[in-house]
Amino acid sequence: MSESMRTIQVDLEVFAYLQRHSEPLVDTPNDVLRRELLGPKAAPAQGGGVRRPGRLMPLIEAGLVAPGDTLRHHQPRLRRTYEATITADGWVRIPDGREFAQPSPALKAQTHNEVNAWRLYLHAPSGRPLKELRDEAAGASRN
Repeated sequence: MSESMRTIQVDLEVFAYLQRHSEPLVDTPNDVLRRELLGPKAAPAQGGGVRRPGRLMPLIEAGLVAPGDTLRHHQPRLRRTYEATITADGWVRIPDGREFAQPSPALKAQTHNEVNAWRLYLHAPSGRPLKELRDEAAGASRN
């Protein structure tokens, strides 16, 4: 264990909370606690304060989206529209300032429902779903 890390014990209820607020296979319990306690803009501790690229980075690298582009999900029946912005490092920023490495947790934070944002978020400039753009970027990287 490094000098800057300490071990803590948490009960099952706290651990369940950490699991509900984590990005599976990406976040550590420390990442969740850091985000919850220090705020969404707090830099991750590992990697010298530089966070990992978000899941939209391959789309940026493929030239299919750009930092600052708007993502939009419209619920016509409820007459609600949710928007988010793509950051330079491929994360998704929602209007309250929170940033997410993946689109689905970002849209869930807005709608308060489990959703597949890859299908539901539309890239506003192109009008295309993120899934379509992701598939295109994956196809381009194979060639």
